[in-house]
Amino acid sequence: MKRTLIAATVAAIVGPVLCAGQTPEEKGLAIVREADRRFKGYGDAISRLRMILRNKQGQVSERELRIRVMETPDDGDRSLSIFDSPADVKGAVLLTHAHRSEPDDQWLYLPALERVKRIAAQNKSGSFMGSEFSYEDIATQAIEKYSYQWLRDETCQGQDCHVIERRPLDKQNSGYTRQIIWLDKEHLRTLQIEYYDRKDSLLKTLTFQDYRLYLDRFWRPHDMNMVNHQTGKSSQLVWFDYAFRTGLTENDFNQHNLTRIR
Repeated sequence: MKRTLIAATVAAIVGPVLCAGQTPEEKGLAIVREADRRFKGYGDAISRLRMILRNKQGQVSERELRIRVMETPDDGDRSLSIFDSPADVKGAVLLTHAHRSEPDDQWLYLPALERVKRIAAQNKSGSFMGSEFSYEDIATQAIEKYSYQWLRDETCQGQDCHVIERRPLDKQNSGYTRQIIWLDKEHLRTLQIEYYDRKDSLLKTLTFQDYRLYLDRFWRPHDMNMVNHQTGKSSQLVWFDYAFRTGLTENDFNQHNLTRIR
């Protein structure tokens, strides 16, 4: 009886990920659902971000941002990216209302133009403020917007990983045909993503490093590096000053307040 109880408990914990007899599609979906479950529950978070842009010749420019993120009970996350430097982008704000199944809503405030611009769904594959990240990349990747398939298990960054393929269901507005994701088996943290363009050629690779644990539960990377294989450019995101459960509210993510955010 004791062994049966232990086995049942273990199955309840890891069953969604490692259930025998699953198809590659079922296994892939189960893995990302469990990874999503472990990511959620933080409530809200604020952090600072250094964006380092490198061109093909190795020339570097930097930008400083503040990031605010909040979970919503029945929808995708809300997020704000607020630029503090350099002077030519200071005061610019990107607001994202991610959705589970509908296209995300995104607004960009540019102080030089003194207006708020809505990012159309068909334009979300465009570059986010000159970086190798697109507006699509910046938004939370809701599970419901993709189909999944487990491909294989292999080592990435010295860790045993699941390798999952996801394909966007909104093929018209996505800049990608598919993405290949490496998740470490122990914590289901994303270690690497390959992005394939609309011609199914490898476009970019994003690597995640320097993960740190917060509130004894939430892993967050402090170094993300996006390399564009077709242009030779790269964009690195260095995160610091994380704080969780700070009391952010829906009003902090209201598009009508974008011009007043400092």
